[in-house]
Amino acid sequence: MTDIPLHRGISVHRIGAMILRYWYLLLSSWPRLLELLYWPALQVITWGFIQYYIAENSNFFARAGGTLIGAVILWDILFRGQLGFSISFLEEMWARNIGNLMMSPLRPIEFLLSLMVMSLIRLAIGIIPMTLLALFMFHFNVYALGLPLIVFFCNLIFTSWSVGIFVSGLVLRNGLGAESIVWTLMFAILPLACVYYPVSVLPVWLQYAAWALPPTYAFEGMRALLIENTFRADLMLEALAINAVFLVASFASFLALLRSAKRHGSLLSGGE
Repeated sequence: MTDIPLHRGISVHRIGAMILRYWYLLLSSWPRLLELLYWPALQVITWGFIQYYIAENSNFFARAGGTLIGAVILWDILFRGQLGFSISFLEEMWARNIGNLMMSPLRPIEFLLSLMVMSLIRLAIGIIPMTLLALFMFHFNVYALGLPLIVFFCNLIFTSWSVGIFVSGLVLRNGLGAESIVWTLMFAILPLACVYYPVSVLPVWLQYAAWALPPTYAFEGMRALLIENTFRADLMLEALAINAVFLVASFASFLALLRSAKRHGSLLSGGE
């Protein structure tokens, strides 16, 4: 079969082959599939009941019903998007296969694109049941947000990819000793992204750091939509601009760390 180039030698067939590899790997293990469903369901159930309790004892949350559940769903898109990207990368590190991939005709950009697509697939497996659970158990229909939901999703998934690409580069260069950063870096963003509270809660000096993160704009936009019935297009455009910078920087960082790993022999050592 003739290979189909995308741009400057980028091959859709090589990208598709990598996606198929990760898809078969996912289907071959029921614990992997269960993990994708278990944590999102647990989160939405826990926070859904918390939302119910607070709504019964707070006029604000009674008026802004679904704010917490919406925040949980959007946070899971951000966190699971990054984790879905990074776990597919770690599968190669655990199997000591990363050196073989980098010596094959597969280009780094093709490798990253395949991880991006796989993160969407893994995310859909966990998030779709989560949103249906929120609808049937707590009568919160995230799809009723309409077009703004697509904008929120795009901003959050772009950020998750930026973080995923960057931490994958760190693991590539420093080995599996740096694996913990894959699981923890996104939680360092959590307080500044203002997932469960508005930016105004933070000290003034910390608000500048919060507004430097694209997810902050998505969560502020979600609250404006649910509480004030207003779609803040200005926030979404600013988030897209920052995300563009983050994505370019993450790609550049990954390529630089990959070159450094090749010079220091990290690829052949299996990430040790």
